[in-house]
Amino acid sequence: MWDKLALILLVLGGINWGLVGIFELDLVAWLFGGAATVVSRVIYILVAISAVWCISFLFRDNSPVHAHSHS
Repeated sequence: MWDKLALILLVLGGINWGLVGIFELDLVAWLFGGAATVVSRVIYILVAISAVWCISFLFRDNSPVHAHSHS
């Protein structure tokens, strides 16, 4: 559950950065009254925490577990 939430926040943050880069539009700041508002800052912090969380994906062993049958 936490992995999916972190990925969703990271994707939304990435899309926001894309909008900033292409159109100079910070959607979070626009929706919540500016980049310095408490709500915007909380969202930016949550996206940053999500990015740090997702770093752990690089170090996880996600290889499938093979069951050994003893016949």
